[in-house]
Amino acid sequence: MEHGLAGKRVLITGGTRGIGRASALAFARAGARVVTCHRPGSDNGDHLIRELKELGEGHAVVAADVTQPDGTAYVAEVCRQTLGGLDVLVNNVGVDGQVVFGELGPGEWERVLSHNVTAAYLVSRAVLDLLVDGASVVSIGSSVAMRGRFAGVHYTASKAALVGFTRSLCKELGPRGIRVNLVAPGLTESEPGAGLPPPVVERIVGLTALGRICQPEDVAGAVLYLAGDTSRYVTGVILNVDGGV
Repeated sequence: MEHGLAGKRVLITGGTRGIGRASALAFARAGARVVTCHRPGSDNGDHLIRELKELGEGHAVVAADVTQPDGTAYVAEVCRQTLGGLDVLVNNVGVDGQVVFGELGPGEWERVLSHNVTAAYLVSRAVLDLLVDGASVVSIGSSVAMRGRFAGVHYTASKAALVGFTRSLCKELGPRGIRVNLVAPGLTESEPGAGLPPPVVERIVGLTALGRICQPEDVAGAVLYLAGDTSRYVTGVILNVDGGV
């Protein structure tokens, strides 16, 4: 069944690597027009621009810090000028953090919370008037939000905050027909071996029913489902994509 995404106007934050990149390319293949952003100073933007251009015209990739109001205002203006409005917003920007609680200082706490929670708030608010009635907002959380993780109090707290963000925002935007959902992936191989020692990956994979590590494309499939017409009565949902942990 088709998702009905052809011609849709999509903003994805953090779109040059991992889940964001897989989602941007998947939307473009489905016929959507994509605007995405990446952290200033990163070198992945040009490559993604070429990949998107091969799939069609009307896409844009910009550098912006969406943890700051001026960065989100810039991204919103790019969407306004490039797309004219938005049918889909994907709050994907996020960072990991692995520090035991006794060593968790204010700077590290703020770094993780600003990327994983504040950015979703700032971007969603900045593009609120661009979202058309019937639009879809999808945020990327984590399946550890309900389980917790050693040396990850700040990371887990930030992803759990997105659950509340999703469940409350869906009620505010529901009268406009705007759906708000959350995808909660398990450990995802955004880089070789997910950046972890092989024994750790093997232990985590051993907990899954499907017996393999999650790929960015697995998450992108869930994002497209929640963004498209086949999920038109789905809102406020936390969709785990963790292989059946």
